[in-house]
Amino acid sequence: MGGAAPWAELPEHRRRPSLERVVQAVATAPSTLLPSPASAVPGSAPSGVLVLLYEHGGEPWVVLTRRAWHLRHHAGEVSFPGGRREPGDADLWATAVREASEEIGLDPGAVRKVGRLDRFVTVGSRSLVCPFVATVGERPELVPDPAEVERVLHVRLSELTDPDTWREEVWSLGEAFGGERTMTFFELPGDTVWGATAAVLRRLLTVATAAPVAG
Repeated sequence: MGGAAPWAELPEHRRRPSLERVVQAVATAPSTLLPSPASAVPGSAPSGVLVLLYEHGGEPWVVLTRRAWHLRHHAGEVSFPGGRREPGDADLWATAVREASEEIGLDPGAVRKVGRLDRFVTVGSRSLVCPFVATVGERPELVPDPAEVERVLHVRLSELTDPDTWREEVWSLGEAFGGERTMTFFELPGDTVWGATAAVLRRLLTVATAAPVAG
């Protein structure tokens, strides 16, 4: 087992930031390419994912999806809307918005870009992923495309920063993948969020709460 969440020792008001605070923190946070145990596969298309936030009931929420069970890769896993860049996409931001529109019916005109979190290279496919944070003015009415998404999940950030939701494990992945690697998990009712999605959430919440980052 690994350690506690970066924000575990923070006072409750720090663990429950407002949407305004989250937006300010993301907009001013430096974005880099994080060190990775493996380089991106040469020629692989980079991906853009959308971290969509909104305020409801006085709290910030984030939109996640549960992938359809018939998909060949990552079936049934919780993820962000997003996917690989296509030739017609102007940039990875356009990729993220297009994918969200296709997967969950998000209106592109209602989205406001806030900033970008750290890019990273995935362990399995070794592809470059760029997470973009955006907001909408109110709780969006979203309809999942059954070809790709089983369900749209609306999750309060305060639920994600609850210490009981967090779990961390240290996995041994072999020398080809950098040896030991820390894996993050968020235990939600009926779902476990892990992998790249959990890594993005960890970074988002660390930035939003101004939690200390391990050296």
